[in-house]
Amino acid sequence: MNQLALRSKFNEVFKKEKLYFFAPGRVNLIGEHTDYNGGHVFPCALSFGTHCVFCKRDDPKIRLYSLNFPNQGVIEADLDNIAYDKKQDWANYPLGVIKTLQNHGYVIDQGFELLFWGDIPNGAGLSSSASIELATAVAMNKVFNLYIPQVELVKFCQEAENKFVGMNCGIMDQFAIGMGKEGNAILLDCNTLDYEYAPLDLKGMSIVIMNSNKRRELADSKYNERRGECERALKALQTQLPIKSLGELSVEEFEKHKDLIVNPVERKRAKHAVYENQRTLEAVKKLKEGDLATFGKLMNESHVSLRDDYEVTGKELDALAEAAWAQQGVLGARMTGAGFGGCAIALVKDADVKKFIDNVGKIYHDKTGLRADFYIASVGGPAREMEKMY
Repeated sequence: MNQLALRSKFNEVFKKEKLYFFAPGRVNLIGEHTDYNGGHVFPCALSFGTHCVFCKRDDPKIRLYSLNFPNQGVIEADLDNIAYDKKQDWANYPLGVIKTLQNHGYVIDQGFELLFWGDIPNGAGLSSSASIELATAVAMNKVFNLYIPQVELVKFCQEAENKFVGMNCGIMDQFAIGMGKEGNAILLDCNTLDYEYAPLDLKGMSIVIMNSNKRRELADSKYNERRGECERALKALQTQLPIKSLGELSVEEFEKHKDLIVNPVERKRAKHAVYENQRTLEAVKKLKEGDLATFGKLMNESHVSLRDDYEVTGKELDALAEAAWAQQGVLGARMTGAGFGGCAIALVKDADVKKFIDNVGKIYHDKTGLRADFYIASVGGPAREMEKMY
């Protein structure tokens, strides 16, 4: 669906139009389940994402409609009385952002209508929820002249998902979407929010996204359980170490003190967080050096750790990774996102991409009965108003 068709659909649903905004999806190249553990992540924004058309109303009513969920119709809320309601489903994400901005004292003084359409596959783990949040946030920021710096919008969107929706996520998704840069991935220290852009010079390689088509309902998954396990492991380490997060530990420090974590499951979770953080730093270093072979090897090690120590892969993501590892021209493959379904990624030589997709698709279907979808990752820019991009 192009911009003109989207505007036309908005007119059909809401009878008028105003402004057009966009927020990308994201994919994480390495550094999984490290963000809420105070470690590093290495995501990039994608060229596809959430499109949003906005217009003001003359009353305090909010009306929301998604072309991805047409059966739910127009969802209405009152600007002066926004509250979470499970029946609002997807609309809780934009409503949570609006409520969070209000809680911080920002004035949104009249109602409006928002039409959303996303080309991020639902439940694929490419962060459709954070994309909706950032699309809403940049729209509110522009239309109501809030003058909020983009990094602060990112933080507000994370707060909305944590406190309004109840998903205890880290900041990676919102940061990658709000701060993305074409042609670059972002090395982000989730403890300090220090970040740097790293050009994705892949030298004849492509990042292939493999959608397992196993939906993962993140809020209902074991995500919060994993976070709790890491928090308990951190508390055990803090009995002797002056640290605020697992991301502060080197591998050597962790190995020296890991016996402080008595629970063996919690020890495994902490091991992943520490080792994955170090893998991420090493991977970015190798990328800058042009050593894609080692980058790919670290991707493989990341998946194994997510499978064995963090236990968030599942048979579908394992089947994709294992099929990818066996293919010609593949330097590395791993699950990406929170896990429990969703997507995996592979670093594949351009000349082998077509054969890779054919072979992995067949092997995956034979093993799981599901059909995978494949996308060549195209790295996009940040959440923004689109009018200024033409």
